[in-house]
Amino acid sequence: MQRLVTAELDLELGSSVDLIFQIAAAQPAPVIREELTFTQGDRVYTPSEIVDQSGSRLHRLQGDAGRLEVRYEALIDGHVSPRATSDLEAITYLRPSRYCQSDEVFSQARRQFRGLRGMDLINAVSEFVASSTTYTPGLSQGTDSAVTTLMTGQGVCRDYAHVVIALLRAMDMPARYAACFAPGLRPMDFHAVAEAYLDGSWYVIDATRLSNRRSLVRIATGRDAADCAFLSYHGGYVGLERMRVDACTVPDDASDVAAQDAAAAASDPALDDAAELVILG
Repeated sequence: MQRLVTAELDLELGSSVDLIFQIAAAQPAPVIREELTFTQGDRVYTPSEIVDQSGSRLHRLQGDAGRLEVRYEALIDGHVSPRATSDLEAITYLRPSRYCQSDEVFSQARRQFRGLRGMDLINAVSEFVASSTTYTPGLSQGTDSAVTTLMTGQGVCRDYAHVVIALLRAMDMPARYAACFAPGLRPMDFHAVAEAYLDGSWYVIDATRLSNRRSLVRIATGRDAADCAFLSYHGGYVGLERMRVDACTVPDDASDVAAQDAAAAASDPALDDAAELVILG
């Protein structure tokens, strides 16, 4: 199964500004073709690429005042074998972070999930967050944390992921944040999910129930949303004038009806069994 992913960003830069993007498929995704461009009128920028320890690809450039158009398109073929996790990395994802204050939710987690371990804990946390949080685009703030979301009971995908991560860390299970392209997502946007570390593997949790986890394409991995922002900038004003994100599954053989059906099923959130352990490839 192939996945076609695209992102378009139109930015208004008020002055010279340092721009850092995370919108490309993470390494080592099996990319068939890929194009990432940064244009400003007749000028084409060539960014520097930085790859972090998790395979996230950061593209950095110094943009000048004016309208900057960012375009990304990639065709991804199949899935990739997960990267090995070091002891240090697992320890890092046990610690509280800016948006996932596992120390502040420690008492609640210990009361609510007492005695649960492994897959039972993952499923219990996922179901609790899914049933206690209402998906409400436009109402949560970019500075909202897991604690805020637990109090308000509303948020978007990043908020769901933060609560899942904070509760799992409070129960001594390493958990991390992943930004993704999500075929079948409605409304379409960059998507965020959590991952839990169990018996040497990372398993993806989407408490929003808005994606089919088997079709996800990883963009970035980190402690929380602060590590995985699609754009960060320093030294000037940046206005986001327009953004369009899209992702879809593509059959390996467009003339094969069975392949078409399999591709459609892989992007249907209703066909994802939330209780099943899935690795984000």
